[in-house]
Amino acid sequence: MGKAVTALAFDFGTRSIGLAFGQSLTGSARELAPLPARDGQPDWDRVQRVIAEWQPHFLLVGLPLNMDGSESEFCARARKFSQRLHGRTGLPVELVDERLSTRAAKEEAFERGHRGNYAEDPVDSIAARIFLEDWLRARGNGA
Repeated sequence: MGKAVTALAFDFGTRSIGLAFGQSLTGSARELAPLPARDGQPDWDRVQRVIAEWQPHFLLVGLPLNMDGSESEFCARARKFSQRLHGRTGLPVELVDERLSTRAAKEEAFERGHRGNYAEDPVDSIAARIFLEDWLRARGNGA
């Protein structure tokens, strides 16, 4: 089973949807430019272009659970986004626990010198990369 599995991760947000692409052979992922969104709705043509460019086997959507594991109010919107993604692409979509990725992404962005300028802030895509790398590691360990 040496075939690499590829995945595109989406960190859902109302104004911006972070993106990252990764593959199982190296277990690594890279951040892509986030997709602008209007009240959680991306430009679906742009989503299709990204998918056509990267040709992932799986799509991941971060599920923003509360720290105690219960569902946040935002989970329903992330679930709806994942259902739309599956409906429009036909690709398998997995919801992934992203509880710690946003905090880690903010710390990483700060270390890189980003100071919260929303237009240039890569936090959403960093978060997508972090939970995608966690997912790839879990798959690599037979999970």
